[in-house]
Amino acid sequence: MMKISIIQSDINWENKSLNFRKYERIISKLNNPDIIILPEMFSTGFTASSESLGEPPRGITFDWMMHISEKSNSAVCGSYIIKIKTNTFNRWVFVAPDKRSWHYDKRHLFKMNNVETCFTPGTNRLIFKFRGFRICPNICYDLRFPVWSRNKNDYDLLINSANWPRARRDVWITLLKARAIENLCFVAGANRTGTDGAGIKYSGDSMIIDPKGEVMASAGRNKESVIAADLSLSELNEFRIKFPAHLDADKFILGL
Repeated sequence: MMKISIIQSDINWENKSLNFRKYERIISKLNNPDIIILPEMFSTGFTASSESLGEPPRGITFDWMMHISEKSNSAVCGSYIIKIKTNTFNRWVFVAPDKRSWHYDKRHLFKMNNVETCFTPGTNRLIFKFRGFRICPNICYDLRFPVWSRNKNDYDLLINSANWPRARRDVWITLLKARAIENLCFVAGANRTGTDGAGIKYSGDSMIIDPKGEVMASAGRNKESVIAADLSLSELNEFRIKFPAHLDADKFILGL
């Protein structure tokens, strides 16, 4: 079994220290989950100020995540802004209590509002193993692209950290369920609430979904909250044996 928790919160605009203190208060009240999942750009909000807010790979946000992970004995994950030479990434980072870490750079950049035109797209899909579960992360807009999320029987849990606007909340909910159903996996979608510094509103609707597309836990709409669920790897594998739709999946090649 694996217990995961999603923190659905408002994000203080471009203020890392306030956000760190806020998450510390929330995390201190959790009951030792295996994984704590935070939204996209959890320390700043979805900002274009990448030059001033970007950090080196092991900067203050990474150090904070490492500290919280060790203190809580839980893995901590979410995305923030990383700057390496002339490239800036929307990077999702997973930090484990034993100090191991993995990262994934957002592949599909949302260009319609010009915020991510100053970011560099990632090129590598990530799958890693933690406490028996194979995990595949992606970030917000990546959720719209099923080929990028396609489970080739190589992962058990898809995690999406997002700043998904309220105007497209039905799309968010539909795609989370679709990714779970088509990939025969658990899906955890962590979204924010509130209004950001650019005036964009967010409804939250963070969810944990099982391989049948059924909602195991939902944070609801327009409120800060924490949700949790226990994921059973044995039940997942039993379902895949009984309903092996993945064996009939079409072959494809990712063109990067």
